Amino acid sequence: MSNMKTLTLAAGCFWCLEAVYSRTRGVSRVESGYIGGDIPDPTYAQVASGMSGHAEAVRVTFDPAVVPEDVILGMFFTGHDPTSLNRQGNDVGTQYRSAMFYEDAEQKQHFQDAIAHWQELFPRSIVTTLEPMSRFYVAEDIHQNFYGRNPGNGYCMFVIDPKLAQARARYAEYMY
Repeated sequence: MSNMKTLTLAAGCFWCLEAVYSRTRGVSRVESGYIGGDIPDPTYAQVASGMSGHAEAVRVTFDPAVVPEDVILGMFFTGHDPTSLNRQGNDVGTQYRSAMFYEDAEQKQHFQDAIAHWQELFPRSIVTTLEPMSRFYVAEDIHQNFYGRNPGNGYCMFVIDPKLAQARARYAEYMY
């Protein structure tokens, strides 16, 4: 049996990353939640206000023997605009920041290397922050598997569908 890995990543609205990762081979679990803020047990309303300091994020657990970590990170960097500070489309505020939450010095270095690699492909500077892992608060049930439960939702059709199409085009062998 292989060793599962978990990454915690923020890239704007958590529904977007959750939709992509939950359709990726080798991913066993994706949880939408909040991390990096100042108050315990935040609610969606508190995070959405921008006052809690938390980011909307996903915690993705995967089997690196099936889907390499570099593919998971590639999906992260191509699934949002990592050069946009505290904004993804119409979602604005620090709760929508691009961030990678590291567990130790080795993971921090791996994230730094990934940023350097992906920077070569972007004309503007990547603003993704590297933040130490803090407590991850699982979001309310309504936010879990949001896309899977609401495919006809306007946000899903106009924002998430194109991101899924892009992920499938770039990482077809890893998607279903």
